[in-house]
Amino acid sequence: QVQLVESGGGLEQPGGSLRLSCVASGSIFKFYDMGWYRQAPGKQRELVAAITSGGSTDYAHSVKGRFTISRDNAKNTVYLQMNSLKLEDTAVYYCNSEPSLLTWGQGTQVTVSS
Repeated sequence: QVQLVESGGGLEQPGGSLRLSCVASGSIFKFYDMGWYRQAPGKQRELVAAITSGGSTDYAHSVKGRFTISRDNAKNTVYLQMNSLKLEDTAVYYCNSEPSLLTWGQGTQVTVSS
């Protein structure tokens, strides 16, 4: 069973940057398409970025041009580089396969505030 552990969140000002990491246990990580999801208070969880096992990427319109998803299969890790942060990026961020087939981790809180 694959376990997911997210880290890297924190408090950042608008316009700032954060880099999130998600480490997955298990040797089959490299075969999964992966995604970063977020859930803001009172809202449904949404997919914001995805990366295929081959490295192709896709982004939600709201983050395109600001966020970059990447992966390091040797480290069983997927990253989310977040630049030009906005107040509306405040949420708990999770990684999972895309579609989300794995058990959710605890997520990492990102708060954008001045």
